[in-house]
Amino acid sequence: MIKLFLLTILTAVYFQTTAQDTLTVMHYNVLNYGNYTSYCTSANNNHEQKDLYLKTIVDYVNPHIFTVNEMGQYEFYHNRILSEVLNKDGGNYFRKAAITNIAGSYIINSLFYDSRKLVLHSQAVAQSYIRDVNVYTLYYKHESLADGDTTFIHCVVAHLKASSGSSNERARATMTSNTMNWLKNNLSPGNFLMMGDFNLYKSDEDAYQYLVNPLPANQAFRFYDPINKPGNWSNNSSFSGIHTQSVSSTGNGCQASGGMDDRFDFILASQKIMQGTNNVSYISESYKALGQDGNHFNTSITAPPANTIVPADLLNALGNNSDHLPVVLKLKISTGPTGIRNRFPDITNANIQYSAEERYLDIHSRKDQIVKLSIVDLTGSVISIQQTSLSAGNNNIKLETKNLAKGIYLLNIAGFKNGNITLKLIP
Repeated sequence: MIKLFLLTILTAVYFQTTAQDTLTVMHYNVLNYGNYTSYCTSANNNHEQKDLYLKTIVDYVNPHIFTVNEMGQYEFYHNRILSEVLNKDGGNYFRKAAITNIAGSYIINSLFYDSRKLVLHSQAVAQSYIRDVNVYTLYYKHESLADGDTTFIHCVVAHLKASSGSSNERARATMTSNTMNWLKNNLSPGNFLMMGDFNLYKSDEDAYQYLVNPLPANQAFRFYDPINKPGNWSNNSSFSGIHTQSVSSTGNGCQASGGMDDRFDFILASQKIMQGTNNVSYISESYKALGQDGNHFNTSITAPPANTIVPADLLNALGNNSDHLPVVLKLKISTGPTGIRNRFPDITNANIQYSAEERYLDIHSRKDQIVKLSIVDLTGSVISIQQTSLSAGNNNIKLETKNLAKGIYLLNIAGFKNGNITLKLIP
């Protein structure tokens, strides 16, 4: 009877968490939006005309998270994206992050988000060498928030130093090294996206390796390429299906010339997103360079042969708004996060970390205390029990999971007086 009762509770808790939603993420270098120069002028890069192009692109993609590079530094232009693009035609639900420009650049990053689904929890600047690298932390709105369950998504937005040459490569490497060190020192591993115009020519560059093959101290924040396409991207027809710059072979004075021959724009994802172990998972094959048909290597995306992968009005907007293509992916969100239920007031955060061979419990305690960790299968059988002491603050506890058969288990964290938390565990 006790076992059956436990099974009923665990099954109810588990299936309460299986409702799902999909978020669309788009990153775009919008090419000096609102930043007028001697070469990007009101004639060849007018922000009012760009609004029309941007609206065509946004209406097609319908992003919930929209991050950008090369915005002008003034608030007016960021607000204009809201009023003339995202919230045009009666909408009023997109919001934006606050502007930062510690580096003092003429072009900066920004984030816009759908407030029906997301809340901007916090933001920070990870580094400000050459340009700010911004870290935006969002959380997903769902019914479990009242129970203390929160699914966070961290968007790290970077615009790395442009141009070839060893000095520029070193500058890019410094920017990503600074960023990884900041993440390690200020945040816990979780659902991270690393996105932006990285200006990389090949995957062997140190700037890229610091992200996808980081130093041992930064391994917990390792990023992965969802399409897994390393190589010498620049001017290489083997990568014609993923190049993001330039949309024009001739340029217009503001747009770069040369045609589609570089992979500069990326959205990378953390292990938790790629493996779907923390309620956010990458949807397979959803990553794309919007408008890239693979048939326009070293030429304009609007040149023959006809590009029919997107509608004609969208192709026109992509060909005129910027010299970059946006990159897009989709995320699956589980409305019950890894912390299925939190009824434990003295525990403020608990997550399971997954490495290739080990499983660890990251847990933050308000005080020194003793807890009991029980691994339970979905039939209600208790597989193992261990008692451990927690110190006030962050704790990292190795879980004994090597002998578990493949499947889904529940990890129950129980206090002797203060309730419990149940987490989903995949060995």
